Amino acid sequence: MHKVVISSALLTMLAASPIAAQAPNSPSCPVDHDRLADVLKKSVKPSGGPSNGGLDNNEWAAVVNREGIVCAVAFSGNKADDQWPGSRAIAAEKANTANAFSLANKAIATANLYAQAQPGGYLFGAGLGSPPNPATLYAGQASDHGSAQDPFVGKALGGFIVFGGGLALYDGNGVAGGLGVSGDSACADHNVAWRVRRSLGLDKVPAGVSPNMKDAIIYDVGPDGKSTSGFGHPTCDGREDQIAVDLGAGVNLNAVR
Repeated sequence: MHKVVISSALLTMLAASPIAAQAPNSPSCPVDHDRLADVLKKSVKPSGGPSNGGLDNNEWAAVVNREGIVCAVAFSGNKADDQWPGSRAIAAEKANTANAFSLANKAIATANLYAQAQPGGYLFGAGLGSPPNPATLYAGQASDHGSAQDPFVGKALGGFIVFGGGLALYDGNGVAGGLGVSGDSACADHNVAWRVRRSLGLDKVPAGVSPNMKDAIIYDVGPDGKSTSGFGHPTCDGREDQIAVDLGAGVNLNAVR
């Protein structure tokens, strides 16, 4: 009887673990929590990293695997409410979006979806096409947010976001998943995500829709709100676009006209 009790407890623990929550043949996670948190902190100004041109806030980051299962959620501050609480879910939804719309031969960042998701564009309404799963969105305890035991981990959240901050992850063999960053302007989020992906070594992007054949943010939305390329994103209020160009994370087509 004593052995049965021990076995039952072990099974209960395994069933609740993030690993067990994934299907047996689910792709492995490209990044764990500690690595994501470390790189994120080094990529934003409040924790000693560089400026990204926006508000220079602390940020949330999330990673999903190729099946859209959340692998890790982290924040750059000392505690969870050092970042906008609402940005935790947005980061995970950005990761899901970039993974969902990228292929082995071509990457699409969430920033590349902005222009055509506006009224009159062929992706209008895309942001409502895959609403986040409420059971995942509101699961668990707030005290675990951003930790290795974040309630999102091991689950599919879903959600589509059509502004900057989400990038697909490429390990040289194809798409390994997606990364989402949120907590500042959308333009700054894109810059932070670019830095994080590069530091993780998951930036082996084969091609994309931007002129540099990557998934860079394209600043070509004119005063009329139209994008010349069809994949453009508006500038924000700070130096984000200049920093993006310096990083190779952005192309400012308006600046060269």
